[in-house]
Amino acid sequence: MTTVEPAPPPPMRLRELVFGAACAAAVRAAVRLGVPDALDDHPMTVDDLAAAVKTQPHTLRRLLRALSCQGVFTENPDGTFEHTEMSRLLREDDPHSLRHIALWCTEPWTWSVWPLLDEAVRSGRDVFEDVHGQEFFPYLNESAPESAHVFNRAMTTSSEQSARDVALLLDLEDASSVVDIGGGQGHVLASLLEKHAHLHGTLLDLPGVVENADPRLREGGALAGRVDVVAGDCREAVPVQADVYIIKNVLEWDDDSTRRALASVRAAARPGARVVVIENLVDDTPSMRFTTAMDLLLLLNVGGAKHTRQSMVDRLTAAGLVIDGVRPVNAYLHAFECTVPG
Repeated sequence: MTTVEPAPPPPMRLRELVFGAACAAAVRAAVRLGVPDALDDHPMTVDDLAAAVKTQPHTLRRLLRALSCQGVFTENPDGTFEHTEMSRLLREDDPHSLRHIALWCTEPWTWSVWPLLDEAVRSGRDVFEDVHGQEFFPYLNESAPESAHVFNRAMTTSSEQSARDVALLLDLEDASSVVDIGGGQGHVLASLLEKHAHLHGTLLDLPGVVENADPRLREGGALAGRVDVVAGDCREAVPVQADVYIIKNVLEWDDDSTRRALASVRAAARPGARVVVIENLVDDTPSMRFTTAMDLLLLLNVGGAKHTRQSMVDRLTAAGLVIDGVRPVNAYLHAFECTVPG
């Protein structure tokens, strides 16, 4: 029989919430120290674990106990520690690893912008440039290369994991061509081409992005003969005609950029073409705590926003697309399946 622990009383829960930064910092510290990778399939003493990761045993125990309270690692009655399902996700070698996503969400710049959330809410704009003197992406690429590396690894991890789910969801048997707009390194496109041997694909993204495309799509790669890699900005133009257009986690900018991107697709697409928009939603989803937090972070760093189901419907309809249905891709993503009218 499974028992459910009662929710803590409001004063206790509120105290836990306002110390949320301590929990995030503890996860980051464990990852940077290499604790999840050092802890193998058997329980370890703190002394042995501390020797493996070169820390002081008494302070490592404090870190592990703080994380064990959250279900990240578990402390046994004999004082040893072992993995839980969550702590295994912080290992480098786990097939579903969230290691780089955990690091990305706790990068140094995040600690400097969160305290200004009230100002971002008051003004309705990002505060990143106020703090760092540069816009977000120039700052990453020019002033914080280590953070840029973490960002790229996190986005790759997220894309690789969701690409499999997108390929399982979409039936493209009746299509002959597909274009992945703002598709990053092309993990979604590669998964679709591997599933459908008859498809020809196009990857469209900014020049600095597509030059690092998935090796399967580049010259000499297993899928290279069925792919065009095109450098461009979808807000300016989509220079490709295809049966299916996929736009995943792209429409999170300001409204003008979203409108321009959808207008570019509409201008390029033939009547009857399918447009599949895949986004995180801040409502009607089992991952609301995550997506609403990411929504606030987008406000802080680029002035963007995650969508509600209705706000996405409104933007797709305003672009002249006919919405045929909305389906969950996984616990974090929804697919808006649309058609270009005749």
